This record gives sequence, structure tokens and C-alpha cells, in this order.
Amino acid sequence: MKNGILFQAFEWYLPDDGGYYDDLCLKLDELKEMGVTALWLPPVYKATGVNDVGYGSYDLYDLGEFDQKGSVRTKYGTKEQLKHLISEIHKREMSVYADVVLNHKAGADRAEKFQAVMVDENDRNREVGDVHEIAGWTGFDFPGRGDTYSKFKWHHEHFSGVDFDNLTGTKAIFRIIGDNKGWNLGVSTEKGNFDYLMFADLDLAHPDVKEELKIWALWFIDELGLDGFRMDALKHMDQAFLEEFFNFIRQEKGEDFYVLGEYWIKSEEENSDFLDKINYRSQLFDVGLHFNLFEASKNSAGFDLRQVFDGSLLKSHPALSVTFVDNHDSQTGQALESWVEPWFKESAYALILLRQEGYPCIFYGDYYGTNGEPAPDFIREKITCLSKLRKNFAFGAQDDYFQSPTCIGWLRQGDDEHPNKMAAVISTGDADTIGMSVGQGEAGKVYADYTGNSENKITIDEEGWGAFEVGPGSISVWMEDGLEL
Repeated sequence: MKNGILFQAFEWYLPDDGGYYDDLCLKLDELKEMGVTALWLPPVYKATGVNDVGYGSYDLYDLGEFDQKGSVRTKYGTKEQLKHLISEIHKREMSVYADVVLNHKAGADRAEKFQAVMVDENDRNREVGDVHEIAGWTGFDFPGRGDTYSKFKWHHEHFSGVDFDNLTGTKAIFRIIGDNKGWNLGVSTEKGNFDYLMFADLDLAHPDVKEELKIWALWFIDELGLDGFRMDALKHMDQAFLEEFFNFIRQEKGEDFYVLGEYWIKSEEENSDFLDKINYRSQLFDVGLHFNLFEASKNSAGFDLRQVFDGSLLKSHPALSVTFVDNHDSQTGQALESWVEPWFKESAYALILLRQEGYPCIFYGDYYGTNGEPAPDFIREKITCLSKLRKNFAFGAQDDYFQSPTCIGWLRQGDDEHPNKMAAVISTGDADTIGMSVGQGEAGKVYADYTGNSENKITIDEEGWGAFEVGPGSISVWMEDGLEL
């Protein structure tokens, strides 16, 4: 959708009271009004317990329907509540993307004995000791669900590694030994081979595993009426499997079925290499841009704003870049914490919402708050304003005016259906001004700052130039005065 906005509809510390789906229903109208076109839901299947955000996935077929892991509901609610939420999202003509965790399984029903070898945590290609028998948590029988929806049961041959030997109580990374078994090769080379991330690691080269995941994916899509997948932990997953899986989904559900992946690494080169190996079948979160925004917020004096897009997917693969400021992994208290400072949030969101390139994603935590604390009113108000500006006015060609290390701006020219010009200016230093040409057709018009950060007015000169101001460490977005957001 043109000028679409994705909303990550959860944060890490939501209460585990089962009321999430009903609460999100109450937020849909305001999200629609501000310009959100798609919602990314958290993992909706049964995890290790109701206090699990969902990434410790246990049973992909239990969407809050069976009494397993201590409850019928998931952290977020029941299957009935989930289906009602999705129906309400679709009524508002917004899309639904489900979080898909296929790298590992957690909370096994029983331990199994098998042959394995311990590996070096920092170099998973280096074996530590000899092959020996261990007992790992790899037996998934799903006693609460039985054979409903699927008769497939998971055993040690379906996994490549575990992190605990139940025989000796040893916590370490063990590679499972077996015919045609080893670490998947099409993964990140970090730590030698980064196939293993956590829990019981799926062997994505195993033919039965591949077939079962395809069968499940079609069931999952049809059961909930999904419009797309957000794929977790792609840098730990076999690239050959991913290309096969994405091709299968598109073949069965059409090319419009949306796929977005998380490949958490700063390197644009590695991201580009991954995209090439999966034949560009998925968009990716722009992790490089996120870290540039994080660095700019932490080091305003030393960061050159003119380089804010360097090393980003937005620059190298703009059609495949999903831009974001923060998410559940980067938020405060998480292992990948890299929280953009509040003073820079508005500018950071302007850089993803008002640009021509990229598919921007707004984080629940920035808009509604985290860990029971509401988001600051000023940040929420600014995100709302910028989203409406994107929805109604951020159209047409883009002219960059990257003036200095602490002050940049750009102009959106508008198009036939949206003829208004938009000039955005960001400063991380002192108050500044950037001259931009909006065209002689704008001569004599008075422009105002729609962020409300400046009360001044600017008159376009007879040549079509405007001297667009910005306050210290701030942002202004200038358009003809009197327009309705």
C-alpha cells in the first residue's frame, strides 16, 4: 500500500493476564486514523508458559485452544480472542502479519537419549571432547492437543543441537550426531557457525522437518486469515530452506503474501549477501539504520547526520528495507538493548516516516509505553503527527539538502493527487536554517511548521526558495499554512 505504515503491536513486558487481544482491539481505530496499514502481532502459539513472550515456542498448532504448559490461553489470550482481533483488523482494511519462530522449539515434554558432542560456545565448529550419550529435551508429544490438526511428533533426529545434558546436568552447546546431520551451513558465520541460538535447534535440512513446517504454515495462514509473516532469527536458519520455504508460501498463497525477516546484524554487506542467497524473497528490518539512529542519539556532537543512511538497507536495497527506530529486542533491559534516546525519537521517526524509501515500522513501546509505564505524551503526539503527515502529504520525488554534520533537510515534491510540498529539517546541534527550492509556483505562499516545534512562518520568495528553520536539537516540517492533517 502506498505510504504504508507497519505497527509492531507489542513490547517485551506486556502483562501475562490474557487480555492483550481485547485491549489491542480498543486501539485499532486510533491506529487506523493515524495511518497504520498493517499490524505485526507477537508469537500467538503456545510457548513455555503464560509468562513467555512467545519466542520459546512449544506447539505451533496450539493458538490458545488446548490445556498445555499450565493453561489454555497463551500470554496474550485464547484462540477465540485472537480470531476476533484479526477479524476487527481486517474490518478496518488493515493487514495482519504473524510472528513466526521456526529456528527452535522449547519446553519439551520429555528428555531423550542420543549421541552428541560438546562444542566451543565461541566457535561451534570446534568440538570439545568426544562423542558420547547425553539426554536432551527433544521429545515433543503435545499431550494436551494429541493429534488434532497434526499427528507429527518431534524427536531428537529433528534437531541439530541442544544446550543441556539431563544425564549430567551439564549446561553447554551440544551438536547432535546422526546420519546426514550437522550444523546447517547456510547461516551466519559468527561464532564459526551460528546455527545454534537457543533451546532445541531445528534441523532445517531434515526432509520431515521441512515438510511439516510447510504443512503447518499453510494451516496457520488459513486458520487465521493471515496476510504475511514476520520471520524470527533468520541469521540462524538455513538459507536453502528459507528460499524453498518462501517460494512454497508464495506459490501456494500468491506473490502478494508478505514476508519480512529479522537478520540482526549491522553489516550491510552481510545483509546484501543474505538477500542474494534467498533470491530476494523477503524484506528485512534495517538493523544498520537502527544503529545509526541509536548512535546519533547517543553522540550528537560526534555523529555526522549526512551519513545517517550509510551502511543501511535503505541506501542499498530501498525496496527491501523495513525501517524502525526501536523494537522489543532493542528496548531497555533486553539482550540487544540499543534504545534511541528520547530527545532524538521525533527526528528518528521523521527519518523513517517522511522519506520516499523504506517501509516504516512504529514500535508499540514508543507509542503506548513499556513495562507498565506509559510513553511520554510528547513522543506519542509527535509520532501521531508524523504518521499523519506521511499518510496525507509525504508523496512525490525527494530532494536532499544534507547541509552539515549537524543539520540536514529534504523536500518532498508531491504528486498529481497530493500536490503539496513538504520540507523537513533536522538539527542535532544549534538552531539552523536550510534554503530549499519548492518551485516558483509556491512564490508568495506562507509555510508553517506542522510539528508545532516552531511558531514562526516562512514566506517563499519569488524564485521559489524558502529559508526553512529548525530549533536546536529539534525537527521542523514545513508546508503551506492552513492545511488539515
